[in-house]
Amino acid sequence: QVQLVESGGGLVQPGGSLRLSCAASGFTFSSASMTWYRQAPGKERELVATITNTGTTTNYIASVKGRFAISRDNAKKTVFLQMNNLKPEDTAVYYCHALTAFRIYWGQGTQVTVSS
Repeated sequence: QVQLVESGGGLVQPGGSLRLSCAASGFTFSSASMTWYRQAPGKERELVATITNTGTTTNYIASVKGRFAISRDNAKKTVFLQMNNLKPEDTAVYYCHALTAFRIYWGQGTQVTVSS
């Protein structure tokens, strides 16, 4: 069956870094565009970063540009989110999302907390 398993979340101080990973299985990963979303308490889920199936094009929301970087390894069926210079407002549950020609898949989420 389809699985998206996120890892790498945790507690970090402001200015710190984390690297999220999302391991995929059960579908053709190399054909899927991949996206990281996040949802903070009391707020709607928002798109953070997206990458095309070949990895040639990426997009970010304005608030993370220059601090976050999305990448993928199609051989390992994994997408990453490198997060640098983290701020308290980055605190949220981060979700991995896959879009294929026919389906949408979600991971279970990983908590990121930025606090001193």
